[in-house]
Amino acid sequence: MKTVKKLITLEQSLANDLELVAKSLNKTQREVIELALDFYFDYTDGIIADKITDDIKKGTMKVYSSKEVYKKLGIDFEG
Repeated sequence: MKTVKKLITLEQSLANDLELVAKSLNKTQREVIELALDFYFDYTDGIIADKITDDIKKGTMKVYSSKEVYKKLGIDFEG
């Protein structure tokens, strides 16, 4: 997977915690940040899914059938 360099600034206490956790787990700080972000993104995926479900139930978001989508896009599909 391609890597991208990012420059970030952290509060001192958070930077200290990051260093301590990385040393304790015998991982690099980069690895700890990547793991933390993966966990956070998985967590927020659930929150977003719940919001979409609520919006559908409230009627503020409409769900279209595949037939409706294909028709709107002008795709002839029998399935």
